[in-house]
Amino acid sequence: MTTHDSMIDEGTDGQTARMLEQLMQIAKMSALEEMASGIAHELNQPIGAIATFAQAAERMLSKPQADTEPVLDVLRHISSEAMNAGQGIHRIRKLFDGYGAERSDCDIAGIVAELAPVLQLLAQRAGVVLKISVDTPLPRISVDRLRIQHVLFALVQNALEAITPDIAAPQVSLDISGDRHYVTTAVIDHGTGISKEARPQLFRPFFTTKVTGTGLGLASARAIVEMHDGTIGFDQLEDGGTRFWFRLPATSEMDTAQEMTPA
Repeated sequence: MTTHDSMIDEGTDGQTARMLEQLMQIAKMSALEEMASGIAHELNQPIGAIATFAQAAERMLSKPQADTEPVLDVLRHISSEAMNAGQGIHRIRKLFDGYGAERSDCDIAGIVAELAPVLQLLAQRAGVVLKISVDTPLPRISVDRLRIQHVLFALVQNALEAITPDIAAPQVSLDISGDRHYVTTAVIDHGTGISKEARPQLFRPFFTTKVTGTGLGLASARAIVEMHDGTIGFDQLEDGGTRFWFRLPATSEMDTAQEMTPA
């Protein structure tokens, strides 16, 4: 096992600054993707209901001796426009699905090593110790590395925000393990945990427990992981903390020469 838990100072180098800028850009695009998804989820049901009721009204008013041709014409327009709106939302959603994704054969250790300075900077500013550990050997994965870094960034940021000031020796762990089939990444905090009411909705677009939250961070993380044929979830810890994890399918056998390069 290789461990990287050093801290970096405020004077980040140019490479770290560029990576942070890239992550912010991918975060914005991911948020737009999930916004399109959320709009589709929220509007498709009422639009479908409008179409159903309009069609029902059309059938009722089409009975013999119902002199209501002008009303029928209006109802047909309502039905047609409702269906068009639904198709338009579907087209918008497809515009964003997988936008800009460029997969390549990667090792998760390298992906984490590139991101480590940014994550350590976030942790330092939050007054939290971030420990990163990567088990070796690990299989390689086929991913858009920047999008997976966005998922890591979002989960670590979420974990840091779960740490309250009253917690002694605050710490967040980023642990990576795997076998011949999958690579599993886990972000573990020892914060306040998640309420029972919030748990079923955590990955739903626009749901947030934060005053200034957008409700798109975990939703976009879920969308990216699922785009890569992976799964994402969380576990409540006995001490009240939370373990968020995502699992990605392997594309090769174990590489015994893999090591995590210190950032």
